[in-house]
Amino acid sequence: MNWIVWIIFGALAGWIASIIMKKNKRMGAIANIVVGILGAFIGGYIMEFFGAQGVTGFNFYSFFVAVLGAVVLLWVVGFFTRRR
Repeated sequence: MNWIVWIIFGALAGWIASIIMKKNKRMGAIANIVVGILGAFIGGYIMEFFGAQGVTGFNFYSFFVAVLGAVVLLWVVGFFTRRR
């Protein structure tokens, strides 16, 4: 049951990040889930690099970290796909 909660958490984080980056029209539910989950890992590494905690559980701070990482992920992917 815990993994279902994390999938929903990732989907929400990916969806918010896609809205922030204005890519919501092009992304589906699966892409939002993948971006949100990968964004949580990336956001955790970014926060730990700056000396803060990464994802600490199912709370608002972790959601913010996941959205931050998802925005960074979407920006990097957009940067490399625009250059072609």
